[in-house]
Amino acid sequence: MKVFKNKSTLLKAAIFATGFSGVVAEYILSTLAQYFLGNSVLHWVMIISLMLFSMGLGSRITKNFESRLLKRFLILEFALSFIVSFAALLVYTASAYTQSIGILIYSLAICIGLLIGMEIPLVIRINDDYEKLRFNISNILENDYYGSLLGGIFFAFVGLPIFGLIYTPFILGFVNFSVSIVVLIFLWDLLDTADKKLLVGIGVFIMLSLTSGIFVTDPIITYGEQQKYSDKVVYTEQTKYQRIVITKWKNDYWLYLNGNEQLCTRDELMYHEPLVHPAMSLHPNPVNVLVLGGGDGCAVREILKYPKVEKITLVDLDPAMTNLGKTHPILTEMNQHSLSDEKVEVLNDDGYKFLLSVDDYYDVIIIDLPDPRSIELGRLYSHEFYKLCYKHMRPGGVIVTQAGSPYFATQAFCCILETMKSAGFETVPMHNQVITLGEWGWSLGVKEFLGENVKKKLQNTDIEVPTRWINKEAMTLITSFGKDFYPWEKDSVAINRIHEPVLQKYYLKGNWDLY
Repeated sequence: MKVFKNKSTLLKAAIFATGFSGVVAEYILSTLAQYFLGNSVLHWVMIISLMLFSMGLGSRITKNFESRLLKRFLILEFALSFIVSFAALLVYTASAYTQSIGILIYSLAICIGLLIGMEIPLVIRINDDYEKLRFNISNILENDYYGSLLGGIFFAFVGLPIFGLIYTPFILGFVNFSVSIVVLIFLWDLLDTADKKLLVGIGVFIMLSLTSGIFVTDPIITYGEQQKYSDKVVYTEQTKYQRIVITKWKNDYWLYLNGNEQLCTRDELMYHEPLVHPAMSLHPNPVNVLVLGGGDGCAVREILKYPKVEKITLVDLDPAMTNLGKTHPILTEMNQHSLSDEKVEVLNDDGYKFLLSVDDYYDVIIIDLPDPRSIELGRLYSHEFYKLCYKHMRPGGVIVTQAGSPYFATQAFCCILETMKSAGFETVPMHNQVITLGEWGWSLGVKEFLGENVKKKLQNTDIEVPTRWINKEAMTLITSFGKDFYPWEKDSVAINRIHEPVLQKYYLKGNWDLY
């Protein structure tokens, strides 16, 4: 009886490991889809749903398995170890050569779901020799669900933030592989000679593959990313929130987040000067300034030119990005060590949550965030978010946000402008030609502006601090649009709200094929 109990315990441990690795594999593929495909809610929902559906198909397939159940189960475990381990590496590598990366991610989700779905009923049938049916089914499913809980905790607090999306899958692979080997050793007598030879051969192959994979991962990822970017990759880092890449061409550097260009040292001033100086010049006494995003430090560099500023609070979600802005020589040379200035306080937090909890009031709020490609980012372009900003601004306060391109994403640009206006701000659209980004835009708003028209006020404003590009003439240019180039796209633009996130839809429908 004790022997039976030990064998049953081994099978439960195996299914616990399957639950652990299976749920983490779901999260890894969902996160990869978010990074490469955007629209995180859609892909998280679809990948997890598709994996659960595939598990159902896998369970159905096992009805055709009548013999050699232990052999089949161990082969499935070995296969799961291999596919899970190399899934992220395969996606990163393939992304350098194809735009159809979504097909690969969803194919891997189906494959992993099928394997997990086949394992659970097989273990139940094998364990039927050691436990009564009512204990067998409940114990197996119980261990699978417990493993899923531990997997979720591991991914959130250990896997993604510490090991990243590349090495976490190998941890999963070794967990599955180790359990498979233990099951193989302790249930060795239940296998015939041919099956033993086959399983030992497969086990050796998997062990060598996983061990080799750990050592070749970095060179393969570096090669894949180098193929993806036309310029030389000089820095990469996978953080809990995003993948940071810096490339170099001649004497210029490009910063990418999740494959999307954020800035280039050649022309970043043509983005950051319009972002900062119209808002700062419009306010008569900008003492307390809040920057949301802008972890590269360039916006702070421009704000520090104003002697009246006493405090700058920069809130950026990713500590890796702000640390890069503080310490990496490429960024510190560009931002002139702005994030280390005594006037600057750097906080790592979500901008929305920060404004919900803070009691301070600001003269100027500068929002330098990535484009609203996801619903999460769309929160920071919502009516509710701008109302929070309005609440935390002194009368006459000025707010400005990057708003994407008025020509590549016209509806999204207009949506941001109208959403800011709905929160009570008097708004002005701005735009400028940034060499490496194309025509880019901003939405500027003023709280309780008493005086002449904001646009006219901007056009009559002299920039009193040293700049490299922007001046009074440029202020006229960046606030002038001419006739509507896409008038039909401005019709019936809705306000972006948290419960009605239309901005992401507008953004993804943009004229990006012209870019």
